[in-house]
Amino acid sequence: MYVFLGLLCVAVFAVSLVVGHGDLGDADLRGTLLRLRGLRAGAAFLAGAALAIGGVALQGLFRNPLVSPSILGTTSGASLGGQVALLAFHLAPDWARPPHVAPEMVLPMGCLAGALLALGVLLWATRYSSSFLLLLLTGFLLSSLFLSLGAFLTSLAQESFELGRAVMSFTLGSVSGVGPRHILLALPLVGAGLAALWLWGRPLDLMLSGEEEARTLGVDVPLVRTWTVAWVAIVTAAAVSIGGNVGFVGLIVPHALRPFVGVASRRLFPAAFLGGGTFLVLCDILARAVPSRSEIPLGVVTGLLGAPLFLFLLLQSSRKGQLA
Repeated sequence: MYVFLGLLCVAVFAVSLVVGHGDLGDADLRGTLLRLRGLRAGAAFLAGAALAIGGVALQGLFRNPLVSPSILGTTSGASLGGQVALLAFHLAPDWARPPHVAPEMVLPMGCLAGALLALGVLLWATRYSSSFLLLLLTGFLLSSLFLSLGAFLTSLAQESFELGRAVMSFTLGSVSGVGPRHILLALPLVGAGLAALWLWGRPLDLMLSGEEEARTLGVDVPLVRTWTVAWVAIVTAAAVSIGGNVGFVGLIVPHALRPFVGVASRRLFPAAFLGGGTFLVLCDILARAVPSRSEIPLGVVTGLLGAPLFLFLLLQSSRKGQLA
């Protein structure tokens, strides 16, 4: 399965280099077009891989295949942080802008700060109770709050055409403006997240049998929960910083791969890394291939593909008796 996913990833990446506006037959533009498309494909792959491994971790932690990374509120926190960073940088006078921060890095740094804020609130809430229900409710409340604040900021941004367009593009999901620095920022975060979550794979597998059973087997449940949530927050922040709001990847990719690789986390994490990245690169290809004057947002494409695909997977699982 891993070989198939690897070959599929290479094929999709190759297709992404030849699809899009611009003619590769023009020798003067060929190098620039290939570079830009390569950066887009790399960013889409990293974002999709990060969301998919985050979905695997949380679905194992909560013993529920219907959980996605957005349930913690860190995804919406990262999105809000990016929006705040865009507005603050646009409205701030030149003397108030950070002198040693490149303009293109303001957005990803804001995303990381927003995700860390949401993570801090989550960890603070779990200090008072070890209940998974409290964690879920806190994440739900944070998501609702951050999404409402994000909608408010989006409405404020419409007073400036350029700012409103940038905020809307980020909110709907896009990898069109990704540069090398974005890749270099996200790559170590996603790589470290994959390695750390893989190392926590065995405790996550033991927790599939239930919290009490895991404790009897020597699992420190609060510690596993804390570190899993922390690493998922980091990888989803990296995904949002380069891809904006992109849905369904962390939900459907792990669900689709389990029948082929099993439920063991250490087998599922590498498969989800490849599968999630390939899926989002494919979605970006479709976003560029649609004949329109403006590019279709990446988040719209994942929603249009992800919703019916997830419904199909749910029906298949229901027929096989895999859903309670």
